[in-house]
Amino acid sequence: MAIPEDVASTTPAGTGRRRIGAPEIVFFVVAASAPLTVAAGGLPTSFAVTGVVGIPLLYVVLAVLLTVFTGGYAAMSRSIANAGAFYSYVTNGLGRVAGVGTAFVALISYNTMQIGLYGLFGFTTADFLKAKLSIDLPWWAVALGGVAAVAVLGFWRVDLNARVLGVLLAVEFLTVLVFDLAQLADGPSGVSATSLSWDAATSGAVGAAFCFAMASFMGFEAAALYSEECRDPRRTVGRATYVAVAVIGVFYAFTAWAMTVGAGASEIIGRAQKDGPALVFVLSEEHVGALFADLAQLFLVTSLFAALLSFHNAVARYFFSLGREGVLPSPLSRTHDRHGSPHIGSLTQTALAVVVVVAFAFSGKDPVLTLFNWFTNLGALGVILLLTVTSAAVVAYFARDRRGENAWNRLIAPVIACLGLGAVFITSLLNFDALLGAEKGSALTWVLPGFIFAAAILGVVFAMYLRSARPSAYVRIGSGA
Repeated sequence: MAIPEDVASTTPAGTGRRRIGAPEIVFFVVAASAPLTVAAGGLPTSFAVTGVVGIPLLYVVLAVLLTVFTGGYAAMSRSIANAGAFYSYVTNGLGRVAGVGTAFVALISYNTMQIGLYGLFGFTTADFLKAKLSIDLPWWAVALGGVAAVAVLGFWRVDLNARVLGVLLAVEFLTVLVFDLAQLADGPSGVSATSLSWDAATSGAVGAAFCFAMASFMGFEAAALYSEECRDPRRTVGRATYVAVAVIGVFYAFTAWAMTVGAGASEIIGRAQKDGPALVFVLSEEHVGALFADLAQLFLVTSLFAALLSFHNAVARYFFSLGREGVLPSPLSRTHDRHGSPHIGSLTQTALAVVVVVAFAFSGKDPVLTLFNWFTNLGALGVILLLTVTSAAVVAYFARDRRGENAWNRLIAPVIACLGLGAVFITSLLNFDALLGAEKGSALTWVLPGFIFAAAILGVVFAMYLRSARPSAYVRIGSGA
């Protein structure tokens, strides 16, 4: 979609100076997937709820599918550098109306994912402080402390955020790697490849297992959000996304396999159902020692904080992009004079988090079973839909102008990704009751996903309003910096 020259020339500036490269973006992307959080919470829950022993193989299958998706995604990043990512890609591929609908879905998805994590962060940190330091604090007080810390870092320069995430991520990976190697060295039945077999992967609630595994990849696509802040967006975004998918897929598959070895392939389901998220710490104490188990609990807290910071930065850049182009109030497009950060967008996300955490605190509901479970699964569902629509947009965009891209990147890969991710989205929707732990047919299993569709419809209607009532704002949609 061509942007008039007079509009492009008057578009506000981007998000600060180009300070970061591929390694820093990988820190943001992988930190959002929270390796230790997945190991402690996601994997045991996957085994317990689905009864699928072959979870490790499902991670490999999804990694391949997302690598295919990245072919078209990286091609778009070479043509379009915009902090709006999904929104700008869909706008340029499928039109402004579809783009704004996508933007609204992205806003609700990333906001709910980030805010939902505060429920688990508050509960986990409060539990650790009480058990290890005899400090008894309510979960919501700890969560609000986390909100404040994330707000401060989100206000500062993006490269400082990347350094913080780099340190936390290194600690996470080292902790999980020690856990993995200990399981392989001391498994009750020795090292076995049972959980990597096709029979193991196709026995049990496979659809729900795919949903859980897909949630572990959430955030891998966020590299494009930093395209205006990296030194060479044409190469950096694609490289960072490929690296992130490979790291997440291989590492989580390896960890899931090691967990089945440490617990025993025939016992993993039963132990996961009995111990739940504590399974990692129980196995750590059995195979490494009590001190390591305590350190792993501490690093789980830092893992969650890293994920919170990563998603916060993603949300702030969506607010910035939409404010810059007149879809949302223009103050959101302001960047800090010194730090170059989208600080108004950052403050907006912080305010939303405070409101939701306080509301759940007053409701008295369980922070993990409600705030965390409801919001993160809702966010994951929205992102799967965004991936599917973006793949279709890639095909449409390059059908008008190949821009030197080969057939794999501009056509074959995005078509395969669109079909595959569309199937994952439908499966996720049909298995949403398993994700929430609710009864099949429960109103909750339809009300929560309904927010995604409502956001899309609202975005489409608003874009049509802009087209008739504010044409000058409408024509700026998707124009970028």
